[in-house]
Amino acid sequence: MSPTEVTWSYLDRRTIVASTLTVAGVCVAAGVPTAIGIATASLGWALGTVIPAAVLIVAGTVVVETIRLRKTRYRVLPDRVELTKGIVVRTRRSVARDRVRTVDLTAGPLARYLGIVTVKIDTGEQSEWNSSSFALYAVSRDEGERLRAELLDRASAGEATEEGRLATFDPRWIRYAPLSFVTPTLGVAAYGAVLQVAEWFGLQNGVITWTIDLLSGFGLVGGIAVVVVVGLVIGLIGSLGLFVEMWWNYRLDRESAGTLRVRRGLLTSRSISLEEERLRGVELVEPLGVRTAGAARVDAVATGLRQQKDDDKTDRKTLLPAAPRAEADRVAAAVLREAVPPTSAVRLRAHPVAARGRRIRWALATVAVPVLTLALLGLLLSVDVLLHLAWICALVGVPIGVVLAVDAYRNLGHGLTGGYLVARSGTVRRATVALQRRGVIGWTARQSIFQRRKGLLNLTATTAAGTGAYTIYDVGENEGLAFAEEAVPDLFGPFLERR
Repeated sequence: MSPTEVTWSYLDRRTIVASTLTVAGVCVAAGVPTAIGIATASLGWALGTVIPAAVLIVAGTVVVETIRLRKTRYRVLPDRVELTKGIVVRTRRSVARDRVRTVDLTAGPLARYLGIVTVKIDTGEQSEWNSSSFALYAVSRDEGERLRAELLDRASAGEATEEGRLATFDPRWIRYAPLSFVTPTLGVAAYGAVLQVAEWFGLQNGVITWTIDLLSGFGLVGGIAVVVVVGLVIGLIGSLGLFVEMWWNYRLDRESAGTLRVRRGLLTSRSISLEEERLRGVELVEPLGVRTAGAARVDAVATGLRQQKDDDKTDRKTLLPAAPRAEADRVAAAVLREAVPPTSAVRLRAHPVAARGRRIRWALATVAVPVLTLALLGLLLSVDVLLHLAWICALVGVPIGVVLAVDAYRNLGHGLTGGYLVARSGTVRRATVALQRRGVIGWTARQSIFQRRKGLLNLTATTAAGTGAYTIYDVGENEGLAFAEEAVPDLFGPFLERR
């Protein structure tokens, strides 16, 4: 079929409604505090400026979106996908279909109500001069599903692929949400939001003064404890809500077209597809809080999942949210089509004791920085409170640092099982990666001057998938080089001294 025989398709007209209502909501959210601030001086001036400005912005949005709808068109040819867009500057994109790696569908609450989705087509390539992805905002839900199926269908008629459900959301997984670092982060963000809103109304100083007066009856330590507890409660509620919004209705399916599809989301629905032939392994991620509860997350190690600057760079590669470790191992095995999960099929080799000493020294040095800083400032400024904070930090930080350092050493390990290279490291964020040996395209061995004295080195496996490199930290020099040769023969061999 020639390109002239394929007609162009246009975006869905409901996009105008979605964009207009979104801009109207932004105008209300921004205009209300602005109008209140102006109204303190003159109510008439506030109504005469804010309302006409909002109406003008909404009307402008309708005009721009109508023009954009007429100027944006796309079509799928047998060998490529074409997109033409632009109002002032016209842009035409053409992407080869065999380079398309992912097709993601996203729909917020308003888009879901209107029955439209945003389709993001990505090749996974990184280029300084040319973007490797483009989005269609927005098309109908049926059209989005058609584009996803058509662009990712690599299987031929004689290559039928087994399909079926690999994992489904379990409400019991919600209990792992508060154990992440998101909880305290949301608590701090809540306090910042309160102060920001108070600043809009000119009440920030009053809020701070009122809070200090309210907590004065608890004393210094009690007041700090109340602030921390309230922040944690807010973070707890926020983390639970965030987890439910992101992962409710989660499903992981293997489709006949040779793709893995993750669907999730309560308010904003997301559909992320990944070609199995691009999969090079999996990574079990166990943040400290989640690990103490016996849970783990499963991420895909695949080509084409480029590191993006937007907020979904981690979520796009997540195949399973925080779930019991046994479930994570099962899903990892199912995704890789293995009878036994490579992440737990082999007993990892321990690293030399010298690696433990390095981690303890790093931990003590990390604790020493704030302790010495507080002590020095306390002496120079003659402030006793800083001196007390210094010895309290040392008293609390040293044992915690040593415990984390010993745990980090125990978590070090590497091994081989079947066609996979397995490496584990980390304590605050422990990660176990199972990487296909055929996916390793190079090795890098690095030694600092301190490692050289202890006979240690860092061994990095280079791959075109995932983060691009996975490191085995502080492995014995001879053992590490022999392991590299055993994992991928003849790749590192010429640099080995055989005895």
